[in-house]
Amino acid sequence: MAQRNRYLRHTRISEAKFRQILRLFCADLTASQATELAGLDRKTTLRLFTLFRARMVEIATRDCPFVGEVEVDESYFGAARVRGKRGRGAGRKTPVFGILERGGRVHTQIVRNCSKSTLHAIIQGRVDLSASINSDGWKGYNGLVEAGFAQHHRIRHQDDQFAQDGVHINGIESFWSFSKRRLAKFNGVPSASFPLFLKECEFRFNHRQDDLYRLMLASVRHNPLSTSSGPDPFFFRVFGAWLSKRCT
Repeated sequence: MAQRNRYLRHTRISEAKFRQILRLFCADLTASQATELAGLDRKTTLRLFTLFRARMVEIATRDCPFVGEVEVDESYFGAARVRGKRGRGAGRKTPVFGILERGGRVHTQIVRNCSKSTLHAIIQGRVDLSASINSDGWKGYNGLVEAGFAQHHRIRHQDDQFAQDGVHINGIESFWSFSKRRLAKFNGVPSASFPLFLKECEFRFNHRQDDLYRLMLASVRHNPLSTSSGPDPFFFRVFGAWLSKRCT
């Protein structure tokens, strides 16, 4: 018979064991490491880690719009090198677009491509028109002032420019570096799971000054998780479209 758990419905896991797993997750241990330390079945640990990541997504999507000095940039995730492929998004790399509010948070979104129409739609849905936008010289950012934004400054990496008079995208590039280093420890993330892992990186970056364990515990105490309603394959198929919804 399932015992009462204030944090997780429909489970036989005790509250003490749940808190232990959550603490290990917040300490950024892998599921294999947490399984060994907690003495749980690996499938159970993986299931809980997936639920934790899904809750991070729910919390992250509440944050908008972005204001003040804002940096935008795109990056590509996947194999470091694919034989015979060169250039932007070479091979099977996944394009990801990012927005960073200086001194604050970052928002990431998987995109089909980095065209002007794609990037403008996300920026217009996430960034306040009063913001001062910093970007590199990619043509996908052309026309932001004409679209109504107060200012748009470019740093041209192709001319060996990286920072000039306060114009730079060092913040969002620092986030890309943090995310890729962190994901490397998993020795490859399945494409179906990549959206959750990416948003977890975003969440950890945005709350890097907070006690992540206390923050997550408060969330699941207020709104318990459920083993019978967690993410399934359908969740992953609609994930990209769901994240592209504008803030209301």
